[in-house]
Amino acid sequence: MRTVAVVGTGLIGTSAALALSARGITVHLEDADADAARTAASLGAGTVEEPAGPVDLAVVAVPPALVGKVLADCQRRGLARSYTDVASVKSGPRAEVAALGLDTTHYIGGHPMAGRERSGPLAARADLFEGRPWVLTPTPDTDTETLNAALELVALCGAMPVVMDAAAHDRAVALVSHAPQLLSSLVAARLEHADDTAVRLAGQGVRDVTRIAASDPRMWLDILAANAGMVADILDEVASDLQDTVAALRALEAGDEAMRQGGSAGIEAVMRRGNLGHARIPGKHGAPPTRYETVVVAIGDQPGELGRLFREVARAGVNIEDVAIDHSAGRQVGLVQLSVNPGSVHQLARALAERGWDVRD
Repeated sequence: MRTVAVVGTGLIGTSAALALSARGITVHLEDADADAARTAASLGAGTVEEPAGPVDLAVVAVPPALVGKVLADCQRRGLARSYTDVASVKSGPRAEVAALGLDTTHYIGGHPMAGRERSGPLAARADLFEGRPWVLTPTPDTDTETLNAALELVALCGAMPVVMDAAAHDRAVALVSHAPQLLSSLVAARLEHADDTAVRLAGQGVRDVTRIAASDPRMWLDILAANAGMVADILDEVASDLQDTVAALRALEAGDEAMRQGGSAGIEAVMRRGNLGHARIPGKHGAPPTRYETVVVAIGDQPGELGRLFREVARAGVNIEDVAIDHSAGRQVGLVQLSVNPGSVHQLARALAERGWDVRD
């Protein structure tokens, strides 16, 4: 692959263009908003000049509802030898492509499982897809050349290809992406008119649950509208669980001992189901989840403190598997939670304490 056209220079399109350009691919940028394309070009994502002839691959990076229309225009112009898209829903665009009578031999659906809470070309990153799954949904007549072009795109962006049926993909993302987005927003919405004192008590737990609630509603409306039925099915199941959980909590308030025991059993059951579901989420490098232990260190909010801490951990010969920071609302200090293998906990805690770090139990 030597030449690529990216049609749509938002977060995903521009990130793909940056990754390709960094690998020496000539990338031609298009967008209905000419300013967005020029912004992407100024970031080093490619050129806004039209290609002299058909490029090797065109990446249609527009919302799901626009994929068919934009692909039709690209094919009419003979923009590329092969085409793919990066829309987060696959069944709707595939049906529209078929309804428009477009060439499906040289087209393959795609969806990189990566994103950010911010949108637009200025939020783009060349490493956005590194190590992330990139779903490909070929049609029955997608030819080998087109599949290979899409696989090369995925490899150049540092992602991992996953071939799926379009409908199976949509059910999967409804469960692991679209419904969680709405649930995060619903939890965060409880904070909108909450008492200031209550909000100041927010710790890492509520920050984790509501992190993606900062996402752009306009972008998500396009995604959810294209997968509304699948997401509604998931939320119906969640709503049933919520009703059962509310009933269990009400029972805990009851004066009757049998009702309280039933309520306790209901709460324990849903939390154990949560344990089992969480345990199925792939761990580091896609391996089965590993139970790490945490070393907590207090650091001041000054430049270089976190880097200094990481260097000390490296000197101790310990690998950091994950890290989180719990910020204090009242002081210029943070608690850094270093997740490490269980066998390294005492070694690391002792080494850091000996070097003057404030290690917390």
